[in-house]
Amino acid sequence: MNALVNRVQLIGSLGQDPEIKKFDNGKVLAKFSMATNETYRNAQGEKVTETQWHNVIAWGSTAGILEKYVRKGDRIGIEGKLVTRQWEDKEGGKRYTTEVVANDVLLLSQKKAE
Repeated sequence: MNALVNRVQLIGSLGQDPEIKKFDNGKVLAKFSMATNETYRNAQGEKVTETQWHNVIAWGSTAGILEKYVRKGDRIGIEGKLVTRQWEDKEGGKRYTTEVVANDVLLLSQKKAE
């Protein structure tokens, strides 16, 4: 059961090109937003699609794959965990954000021949 603790799997499309940050110590970070869609029929029988947006980050070789092969609109699958960070804003208020930290990525979009 331990393998299921804080595990996230998503398939969706990138909302923007990954933002890549390279640090002096050699670490690489990729940040991007990812949309997932859920489609169902409401009580009137109409098809409804709900979109959820997720903030995703990835480090190291996973970030390198995203930098090299993934662009806005591409479909990918990711596996990772949820992490909530806290910081203070300029006015001293506490702020929070929850992100998916991806440790594995699956490229689902087929690239067009150049």
